[in-house]
Amino acid sequence: MDVNKIRKVCRPIRIVLGLALIAAGFFTCIKWFYLGVIPLIAGLSNFCPLCLITKKCDISEK
Repeated sequence: MDVNKIRKVCRPIRIVLGLALIAAGFFTCIKWFYLGVIPLIAGLSNFCPLCLITKKCDISEK
């Protein structure tokens, strides 16, 4: 089982979510929104800690 594989749908969603949270933090000056770096890095690096824990994002090899 390779935990570095993320479904094709999850990766762009994480990248967009991360960028949206960072933009919201930039415009509202609320520092909690800068936690958007976490989903952004997870999307760009093709690794997600939640996928490691839940084992739901793995692509089954055929």
